Amino acid sequence: MPEVGTMAPQFTLPDKDGNPVSLSDFLGKKVVLYFYPRDNTAGCSRQASAFADRFEEFKAKNAVVIGVSKDSVASHRKFADKLGLPFILLSDTERVAIEAYGVWQEKKNYGKVSMGVVRTTFIIDESGKIEKIMPKVKPDSNAGEILKYLEG
Repeated sequence: MPEVGTMAPQFTLPDKDGNPVSLSDFLGKKVVLYFYPRDNTAGCSRQASAFADRFEEFKAKNAVVIGVSKDSVASHRKFADKLGLPFILLSDTERVAIEAYGVWQEKKNYGKVSMGVVRTTFIIDESGKIEKIMPKVKPDSNAGEILKYLEG
């Protein structure tokens, strides 16, 4: 996992419409980059909805919200349409960014061990450096915690 104060790993991934989006496209803005396990699951839907509900507050703080999972472009399109998500969702089926950011980890669920995306949020500053890392965030409180942090 990259560390606070280091340059954020660069990537270019397709959005929900298949258009390439690069992290470098957002230099000059704060980026809230959140990694989540899967579209259309209870926790991920609640987390995405919380970001959507507070989207205007993020915009007012010159912050871009980007969600990343290993779901397909088509899955992201359905997920965004179903929940009315106004922010960017990126498809990382090859786990390029997921592994670069160190969020592909061993997880335990009901005693079963498997590999998967650990829900993690990175705040990247206007120059492309990692400003804050929030590991193992809670879906319901993540958006609010970030806004509180951005307010200082």
